[in-house]
Order: sequence, then structure tokens, then C-alpha cells
Amino acid sequence: MSSGGRIGHDAPYMPRDCDMRWFSTEEICEIFGRFEKVIILGDSMMRHVVGSLNVLIRKDLGYGAVTDWNFSPEERQDCFCNYQFNVKACSVQGIFKTGDVEKNDPESLACPANTIDVIIEQMIRFPIPSDELDRLRALLPAKKPTRPYAFVFGHGLWNDLDLQATLDWMDTLLDVSVQQAPWLGPPSHPSISHARTRGKIAAAAKAERSKQGSGFWPRLFLTPNAAGKEKPDEWLVSQGNKALMIFEQAVREEVKRKGVEHLGTWNMSIQSNKFDGVHLDLRGNLIKAMMVINWLNMLEVENF
Repeated sequence: MSSGGRIGHDAPYMPRDCDMRWFSTEEICEIFGRFEKVIILGDSMMRHVVGSLNVLIRKDLGYGAVTDWNFSPEERQDCFCNYQFNVKACSVQGIFKTGDVEKNDPESLACPANTIDVIIEQMIRFPIPSDELDRLRALLPAKKPTRPYAFVFGHGLWNDLDLQATLDWMDTLLDVSVQQAPWLGPPSHPSISHARTRGKIAAAAKAERSKQGSGFWPRLFLTPNAAGKEKPDEWLVSQGNKALMIFEQAVREEVKRKGVEHLGTWNMSIQSNKFDGVHLDLRGNLIKAMMVINWLNMLEVENF
């Protein structure tokens, strides 16, 4: 999926050398139902992935990504369809967890009640504030659940595509997770430059893991999509397409060493529409979401 592309601007995306499926809503519900929880960690791009997942499971292209149950008439007009992903006006009112849909608009959810749990925690900077790490800990039970957890990470732009900062960000999240939930698996391997700052967390994670052994821990890292022509000029060197391509390749190689799978989105998005030179429109985000669903579908949950 990372190597696919488009023939022409905003032409249909075609994967390369893989059978990427476009699942029905019913199939998506079944795939999500294999997991106790799907946790997405990252920035506004990842928030849009969660929004697109909700579009699919709510069968609502118009307002599926946003909290339309509390919209004013003006918001319903301004945030319809493609404009759900307008970062400044609408996507800040995006859906952060499927539990909010079940609570506020349960009839809009196509999946059976209490069968899926998809949530995003926005964590954009490194070092990660302690309150954000506490929110992650609150999502993870100490005892092994009956179904596995899946993690999807996305990071880069808020640290100006600083590879080391991104790896340290991910390492911290992996170590905090296994410290809180040892059944997940082994912690990450800290880089030398970050070993001191993460020392206590990594040591505690290693100690807890040694008690229970490693487990089935699916993890996916999404690198940022391509930049568009509206990207502000002051960011073209540090966050332009050359920097994004180099970052994607480097992240792919580094996360593989840590047992984390990688999904690149640069090829998919280079000829797609963007609102502000950064964020994709509804169609581009739906493709991202379906890529994640394809990854989830390939996981062998029977190994949990």
C-alpha cells in the first residue's frame, strides 16, 4: 500500500503489488470487533484517520467524522461532507472515540452496540507531557483482556520531521504501555541519546515484562502524507516533499528494528487534494482509513 500511487492529479489511488480491499461497513465492524480496543496516537492527521473510520462505521459521508449531534445550523452548513476536514473550522469537533457516538447518537452507528472501541489520544510533541501519558495509562488494563489491543502511531510534523524526536516519542509510548500492561510484550529498545531521559520508564517496563513474558502486540506507524501547493513557504525546506520522503524512508527502517510495522502515505497523497497544503480531503482520508483497516484485517488475532 505504501508503494502505490495515482496516474494524474486526484486520480484514483492504486496500490502496488498488494490486494488492498475496500471493505463494507459490516465487514469493518467485524474487523474492529476482533480487538478489545484500537488505540490511535498522534496529531491532527491521525485525528482525521479516526474521523474517516467513523464516516465508514456510521455510513455518513456528510457528518460521520464530526460531533454533528451538537452542531448549530451554521455548523451543519459549514462542516458538511468534505469540509469536515477543514482543520480550523470543523475537524476540531471531530469524534475522538466511538464511545462518544454510542453515548450521544447510537442509532448512527452501524456496528452492534458495545462491540467496538476505537479511540485517539492526541500526542503531538516530544517530550510528551505527563498528563498525556497518564491518559494513555488509563486506557490499558493491567490484566490481559480477552481480545488484543492494536496501536496505530502517527508523528513528525510537530517536531519538524526530527527523526530522533519521533523515535524517542514512540519509544516513550511503547515503554509506558508495556509498563502499564505487561501482557502487551517487550518494551522498545531505547536509543543512546534518549536512554537517560527514559531510564526509569524503560527499566520499569522491562521489569514488568520479565514477569509475564511477551505477547501479541500489533503496532503500526503512519508517516505524514505529502505536502501540497498551499504549504506555507517557510515550511518548504523543513517540511516540504523532499524532507517528507527522507523522513518516511528513515522511519520505515528504524521502526522495523523495534518490531513496529510501517505504512507510508506519501505516494498515495502526492497527487491528491489538500485543504491547507498539509491535510487531505475526505477522499484522501478515507483511503488512509481503509489502509489501516486492511492492516487490521491481516493481523492474526488467534495468536493472542
